[in-house]
Amino acid sequence: MLNDAVGRGAAFRRRRRLQPAGGPGDKIFPPTYLGEGTNAPPRHVFERRRINGNDVPCVLIDSVQSQANRLEEALLAAARAGAIELPRVAVDFNDCGLDSVGEISSLDAPHRIFDAILRDSLLDGTPFRQSDTGIRLRQATMQNASAILEISPTALLFGVWNSTGEGGGLGAKFARAIVSEIIGIGAAVEYAADTSARRGEMIDSRGVTADHLRTASRRTGSRIDPLGIVKSVEVFKSDTDWDIDGKALGAKAKKVEPSKINHGNIPPTVQALGATCDYAEQTAVITLAGLRRVRFGGPPKRDQAARTLLAALGLVALTECDRQGYALRSRCDLVCDGEAPLQLVAFDGTTTDIALDVEAARELYRQSLDQARSAGFKLEAEPTRLVPQDKLVTIVRKSQEKALRDEAETDGAG
Repeated sequence: MLNDAVGRGAAFRRRRRLQPAGGPGDKIFPPTYLGEGTNAPPRHVFERRRINGNDVPCVLIDSVQSQANRLEEALLAAARAGAIELPRVAVDFNDCGLDSVGEISSLDAPHRIFDAILRDSLLDGTPFRQSDTGIRLRQATMQNASAILEISPTALLFGVWNSTGEGGGLGAKFARAIVSEIIGIGAAVEYAADTSARRGEMIDSRGVTADHLRTASRRTGSRIDPLGIVKSVEVFKSDTDWDIDGKALGAKAKKVEPSKINHGNIPPTVQALGATCDYAEQTAVITLAGLRRVRFGGPPKRDQAARTLLAALGLVALTECDRQGYALRSRCDLVCDGEAPLQLVAFDGTTTDIALDVEAARELYRQSLDQARSAGFKLEAEPTRLVPQDKLVTIVRKSQEKALRDEAETDGAG
């Protein structure tokens, strides 16, 4: 079945309706992003989508990038538990005294198999990019992606770009073959101009864009100090410590309010955050037409085996992620609202429902592994293990030391 679908089908698709774990209408908290302008408050991402012929206000609950990370995490957990065999590359920081970092694999690293963490590590004493394995990866193209399939097939499934490769970032690019996103449909919103949003003023909805949408929900915050420390008490703070005597801390000590050293009350605040919506929906697509664009340097049977392996891996990712659940972040815990069959989409748009649970997906993947190995692919059950270079260990250790001294720089991410 899977071989035929990969050879002829357009995509696997699933649209799953979700509800808050607290029940329909319960408030959830989508991800926040920095607002535009200086000191702009954090905000959610709202937009209007065309649904059943109507423009419906929607809120982004989990982005394509975030969903990809969750799917990779689910696959990695299954591999580490021994449920599936999964070729990958891993860098072990434990022997360097960096137990807090642990092991980082090509499924954890932001740029996957071409990430700087792997680039700056050693394979059998050789810098990874200069090793035989690294050279094979750098030579991979859309015409022959065999090296990536054998070393880290998830990079082809989730997309990868050799952005630090030859030609100033002109290395090979492989588009995502799996895309998943969760949005809240029918979100409760209000219209506010950028200049008036902070004053809470309402404006006419005519002619406004999605940039003017904001949530109609509110998040409150406050803290009562059990010690009863008041803001008028003088304290002094240096880079590393605080005291009631500024002279004891040196010339760089500054007088601050107790809240700057995490003491004292925090007055109540109200922010336009959180969201309620009619329901949430996850849309997941594995593009079979996209997989057919990737070749593997051999006869059609070899290409077919590789593409089938990637499709099976995508199905495992979806079912393993289902098994883990949809606890996306604090106060954003979703549950399934009814059944949602996987669909095979044909080239003409017709669909066929497919019953698939996690065990069936794993079995399809095992069969596709055997088929790929029979076609000549060398797919190792154990990860390729790297050792971080000394210079990489040094900058990680220095960063941790600076963080402990409250000197770490932040990137301002929301």
